[in-house]
Amino acid sequence: MTEFYTLKRIDNSRLVRTGGPHRLRECCRLVALGGALAAMALVYAWQHFHCLQLSYQLEELKAERTQAVELNQRLRLEVAGLRAPMRIDVIARRQLGLTVPPPGRVGRLEGPSETVLAQARVTALAAR
Repeated sequence: MTEFYTLKRIDNSRLVRTGGPHRLRECCRLVALGGALAAMALVYAWQHFHCLQLSYQLEELKAERTQAVELNQRLRLEVAGLRAPMRIDVIARRQLGLTVPPPGRVGRLEGPSETVLAQARVTALAAR
């Protein structure tokens, strides 16, 4: 027996496969899940880099504080040196020409026994 085959060309290029509504819902769920994961990753990365930035700022502030403490110590030493009585005596004698007063020329200043820092005066306008 002889068999015959016929060749028939079928053009399916114009056919469109319809997707079911469940397929669209599944796709939306996957996109939403991917978006949520991406958002969580971005938030984690932002927190991590912000923490690093704050760590760098903290180290800079610590270095500035150390420099300020050193400067403060140097300035305290300078003030102590400038307040030295021997230095003041040398400046008074050499540069200003001051001398030690003879005995009897130094007297006490007489004034009120109590120290008064400020006194308030009542004016005519305030009394009304």
